[in-house]
Amino acid sequence: MEKVVELLLSSTYAIAFTGAGISTASGIPDFRGPNGLWKKYSPEIASIDYLKRDPKGFWEFYSQRMRGLFEAKPNEAHYALAKLEKMGIIKYIITQNIDGLHQKAGSQNVIELHGTMQRSYCSSCFKQYDSREVLKMIDEGNLPPKCSCGGIIRPDVVLFGEPVKDFGLALRIAYEADLVLVIGSSLTVYPANLIPQIVKEERGGSLIIINADETPLDHEADVIIREPIEVALPRIVNEIEEELRKN
Repeated sequence: MEKVVELLLSSTYAIAFTGAGISTASGIPDFRGPNGLWKKYSPEIASIDYLKRDPKGFWEFYSQRMRGLFEAKPNEAHYALAKLEKMGIIKYIITQNIDGLHQKAGSQNVIELHGTMQRSYCSSCFKQYDSREVLKMIDEGNLPPKCSCGGIIRPDVVLFGEPVKDFGLALRIAYEADLVLVIGSSLTVYPANLIPQIVKEERGGSLIIINADETPLDHEADVIIREPIEVALPRIVNEIEEELRKN
């Protein structure tokens, strides 16, 4: 932990890159782990083609996921990361997650590459909806949920077959950064996984990985932590606070 604290405190522009692993302690399954979502369902169900082909089946799956995400609460890792941002150590959180838990924990500068389940919109006229309103429509028997214009409503998330959101902004931030803290990501999803690579390989910055499993960037990491994220991150925050008190 000493090396992590030292790297974070000497950094001038540290960013966090988070994946599904940070939210598993909040009861949200990851995608590729032993109990991951894609062990139970085909990833095809989360594709734009599937939404167009079978909007009813698509919403049967997504309405369940939405309910699960809305019930979830941030865990100690989310709060620790929000604290690092408040302390001015982490400048931005770039996340692959769609659960909104970073914001619930108090994080301000969050870039959601894969969108958010909190919002939905009409695929025809693009009218925005609060997703809770959409769930209400489904509960009233409107499956798939439709806009007043007759268009199918969809969650404001990136489906397979669609480009990621705010990627230009994420790239600009990566090119500013001198440290990236990777948390709970397998680093296998392109193009999101370019973000840590840019910081390490093109910027010559530091790479810290906190993840249960190996990643394709482990060989380039300055520090790898395998302990549970909800234990590791609060420990890092405590040690940084201790270090700052000394000085």
